[in-house]
Amino acid sequence: MKQTILSILFSAATVSTFAQKADTSVSLKEIHVKGFRTITGMGHLNEVHDNIIYSGQKNEVIILDSLDANTAQDNPRQVLGRVPGSNYSETEGNGFPSNGIGFRGLNPTQSIETNTRQNGYNIAGDIYGYPESYYLTPLDAIDRIEVIRGASSLQFGPQFGGVVNYIVKRGPEDKPFEFTTAQTGGSYGLMNSFNSIGGTKGKWNYYAFVKYEYENGARANSQLQQATGFARVEYTANDKFKIGVEYSLLRNLLHMPGGLDDATFNQDANQSLRARNWLITPWNIGALTAEYKISANTTLTLKSAVNVSKRTIVWRSEDGGPEAPDAIDPTTNTYVPREVENEYFKSSTTELRLLSYYKIGGRSQTLAAGVRFFDGWMKRQEGGLGSVESGPDFTNYNPGNAYENDLEFTTLNVAPFIENTFHIGKRLSVTPGFRFEYIKSTATGHVLDSTGSYNIDVNESKPRYIPLAGIAFQYKTSSATNIYANLTQAYTPISYSFLYPMGLDVDAKIDPNLKDINGYNADLGWRGRVKKYLTFDVSAFYMAHKNNIAVETLNPNTTPTYFETNVGDAVHIGVESYIELNIVKLFTHSTRYGTLSVFNSFAYDDAKYINGLYNGYTAEYAPKTIERFGVTYAIKRFSTTFLFSHTARSYSDANNTIFSPDAEVGIIPAYTVMDWSGTLKVKNYSIKFGMNNLTDAKYFTFRTVEYPGPGIIPSIGRTIYVGFGARF
Repeated sequence: MKQTILSILFSAATVSTFAQKADTSVSLKEIHVKGFRTITGMGHLNEVHDNIIYSGQKNEVIILDSLDANTAQDNPRQVLGRVPGSNYSETEGNGFPSNGIGFRGLNPTQSIETNTRQNGYNIAGDIYGYPESYYLTPLDAIDRIEVIRGASSLQFGPQFGGVVNYIVKRGPEDKPFEFTTAQTGGSYGLMNSFNSIGGTKGKWNYYAFVKYEYENGARANSQLQQATGFARVEYTANDKFKIGVEYSLLRNLLHMPGGLDDATFNQDANQSLRARNWLITPWNIGALTAEYKISANTTLTLKSAVNVSKRTIVWRSEDGGPEAPDAIDPTTNTYVPREVENEYFKSSTTELRLLSYYKIGGRSQTLAAGVRFFDGWMKRQEGGLGSVESGPDFTNYNPGNAYENDLEFTTLNVAPFIENTFHIGKRLSVTPGFRFEYIKSTATGHVLDSTGSYNIDVNESKPRYIPLAGIAFQYKTSSATNIYANLTQAYTPISYSFLYPMGLDVDAKIDPNLKDINGYNADLGWRGRVKKYLTFDVSAFYMAHKNNIAVETLNPNTTPTYFETNVGDAVHIGVESYIELNIVKLFTHSTRYGTLSVFNSFAYDDAKYINGLYNGYTAEYAPKTIERFGVTYAIKRFSTTFLFSHTARSYSDANNTIFSPDAEVGIIPAYTVMDWSGTLKVKNYSIKFGMNNLTDAKYFTFRTVEYPGPGIIPSIGRTIYVGFGARF
């Protein structure tokens, strides 16, 4: 049953209480504080959580079990949409295995500006060289999502977009075995099967799930088959030491429908002009976690993850734009051969953290320090000779399995950090921090020259030494509210895709003199709760994004060409607010007639270039306003939620192009989407149902000059779903 408590505290703290009378001391039983939740599952992290300092940081926590949402299809609006300013590239099933997320006007494509984690460790391909998220934890398996934005704590890294951390469920601690199952069906042939086991036996806790999903797809040529699995075993040796191992896998096969131009999109957004494009993505992540309490006040934690994965596509080249049909060879009367491309990933990420409490002048202080080691290798092969068929044949038919472009990239990163929260009096705390990033990137191999005549050897190496500093303040205005402020430097090194564009026929050329992006984030806000009926977080932010890299459209009035370069410095200034009101609790403590909760998530972002050729232009993929309004009604074991989402228009290039005949750049029109969902629980059984995009709005969130387009990638129209779940 959902709880209606308007605060979040997720530190699994242990409190020992002692009662003393005269000369006698009695030791009482330990109390394990697990946490509290709102009716809709939105709250904030405590000052210290999971041995990480969050004092003065902008953050949110979303409890999945408390939401009415389409988790079977990982609908981002109904979950992360509660976070103000969250923007999505809705590309799952259109050529990407997952949707992307961005905050504060940063590019949401494959979450490239966001540090994506699972249970606190890295799950992206390469934290700097290729920070794309092909694998995301299925929402069916998630306990909660932790979002840290803006000045996202120097303990995570220098990224502008913050951190999204998906926390997987644990096995129940009060029984040795539990089995759960959820079977969901819906529009366009959706079949989703989620099954998990978990429990605790003695000092061992375990949890594992397997999810299989199949969809015909809303568009032609967009079938999806996907299997995701996870297993974790954790051993608690004693009250000082515990250790765990985890393994995550993804296996999928996607039929990629390609992009559309504006005319074909307006005619029929569900059509496809590409029938021969396929993607397969085996993804494997292993992790080791450990925690050791050196003393009652000091804890050492280790999170180490290894990623061994691959992504392969076979597709028709992009020559001619999205409207050009697959070509027929007049000599053979068959399709022209497709192109085969591979990406291989091998990386390890290890983070060692120390958290220690100590006192100065009788006041408790908190020190956090640690270091991250990352070693990544990526191999990119392009220009393999594909088959003339239409099915998912990923074989390279070139003699000797040769590729026209064959490159290897490496990234080495060593990053120590330190932060300390100083409590000054009972209300004020100050948290200064410092991080030093050493990054070394290399590229070796060969690429085909622009005429296709000969190979160019590549042998490059670039080291970077980046000091970063920040400071955060928090002032308790009451026991349940606080004012927070922070200022932190940020940094984004050039990724592999900017060194060498993906695909031989991409329409965007790369500036060989690209510079890294740098700048800073700042927040000032007030958050908390009022009794049991109001939760709020209202803040202003300022983000300086220097040397911003974007697509520049050259010769837009004749034959447009595209150039990715540093287009200038951008500044994002805005406000973000989340307000949630439990109307019933405002007037009475009785729940006889149920509870009615409303929330509003709003963001305003004025993102402009302040110098360069496009001075005064709007930064790309930065809608000025994002508004979401939701209503949840719950009574006994039934709850239902209606969600209204509106995203203002944005642009896909620095020129702020309104229209281009090839549709690779242009405006992304404003769109409004409404979703409805419900949950009924009876003992150990549940039924979930709903309808996404109630009005069947025709819209899109993404234009691309390359994969998986080019052109417009349409979003999904109206869909319905019904699911049945059980717990034994």
